[in-house]
Amino acid sequence: MDIVCSERELFLFKKIGHAARELGVPAYVIGGFVRDKLLGRKTKDADIVCAGDGILLAKKVAELFNPAPPVSIFKTYGTAQIRLPDIEIEFVGARKESYQFHSRNPEVMPGSLQEDQERRDFTVNAMAISLNEADYGKLVDPFNGIGDLHQKTLRTPLDPDSTFSDDPLRMMRAIRFASQLQFTLDNATWEGIRRNVQRIRIITQERITEELNKILLSPKPSLGFDLLYQCGLLHLIFPQMVELEGAEYIDGKGHKDNFYHTLQVIDNVAQESDDLWLRWAALLHDIGKPATKRFEEGHGWTFHGHEVVGGRMVPKIFAKLRLPQNEKMRFVRTLVELHLRPISLTKENITDSAIRRLLFDAGEHLEALMMLCEADITSKNKVKVKRYLSNFELVRQRMEAVEESDRIRNWQPPVTGELIMQTFNLPPCRAVGDIKNAIREAILDGEIPNEYEAAYQLMLEKARALNLQPVRS
Repeated sequence: MDIVCSERELFLFKKIGHAARELGVPAYVIGGFVRDKLLGRKTKDADIVCAGDGILLAKKVAELFNPAPPVSIFKTYGTAQIRLPDIEIEFVGARKESYQFHSRNPEVMPGSLQEDQERRDFTVNAMAISLNEADYGKLVDPFNGIGDLHQKTLRTPLDPDSTFSDDPLRMMRAIRFASQLQFTLDNATWEGIRRNVQRIRIITQERITEELNKILLSPKPSLGFDLLYQCGLLHLIFPQMVELEGAEYIDGKGHKDNFYHTLQVIDNVAQESDDLWLRWAALLHDIGKPATKRFEEGHGWTFHGHEVVGGRMVPKIFAKLRLPQNEKMRFVRTLVELHLRPISLTKENITDSAIRRLLFDAGEHLEALMMLCEADITSKNKVKVKRYLSNFELVRQRMEAVEESDRIRNWQPPVTGELIMQTFNLPPCRAVGDIKNAIREAILDGEIPNEYEAAYQLMLEKARALNLQPVRS
């Protein structure tokens, strides 16, 4: 493996080396930048460690630019950051750490480069490259991280029990890196995670969720979630997902394992989209199944209404995981609640009204919904998969035709509540809502066209039924 840096990166590292030499402190680029360069991955940030004052080095580097870029200083952590248009550089002095059992926040002391590398989470993140004149460009790799990169293995530099007990978030990071890089965990590291899973309880929910999101955004998220399940972490951080696992049989009738089905759906979505919230919708689309599972004599297993139950669970899950309670959550809930609707539209004799209602309910999220529905086909029967996809294509064509005719997506009522109040001199009240709803239902049912004049006439008709008279101007 070779490290290939751009001319811009080499220019920056020469400047940093020059500044370090003027201060008389050895400096190294370390960690993720080195790992990703060796793997040929793109990276937009670099960590610089020096055997001295990292903040002072950052200031010295900034002076070598004209104009000098601002230096962001974080005194609590003893770090400084310089943001350039194409890269962010963080500076810190080499340090060693000691931990108290109740906290992942270490007591930090100045240390050597070797001690700084020892405190790193994994060998592949402990490699450093010298920026010093005597050995510029030399790889400093005391734990054979380069060998682990070749073997695609994640391993802790020191004893895994100490590594994970000291900072339990490293267990989530191990699984996240395994998912992102598609690496395996060496046996000692894996067993260390399994022995220390309970330590995850001292980590804040925000940090856990940050790692969950990164796992979801990895090229094959199922790798990470399966590891979380197998080691026992998922049972502690996301028990609702664990409840999906397993298949039960009665009288020879069983159902699919909804946990591993969900992982396949997430992977299917990941092949088509990098939208985090669409991936969350894939993760949660069947979350209501455990609560709705029933065995019906002569029929088998059913999950009636699981999409409705699942939709109601979404806000609670988002709140527990500290995910945003905004339009992102509403998007996920909409897709969970609607994910069976397009399947029902593949049947014969489906009315235009049913198509209009789906267009109305899905609105701007229709394409995301269809992507989720197509990803939900996980059968190993290729003939069955082909038939489902063909049926979905027919549904798409029907929706396109109805939308072209009726303009239901992103629907705006041709008669607004303001017009109803103005016409009948009404304050905001139930009658206004009843008239608006009647117009909407009539349009969706195809009783009137989605046009102003027809909607206006229906407004007058519904108002007469409520003994309302228009105000004469």
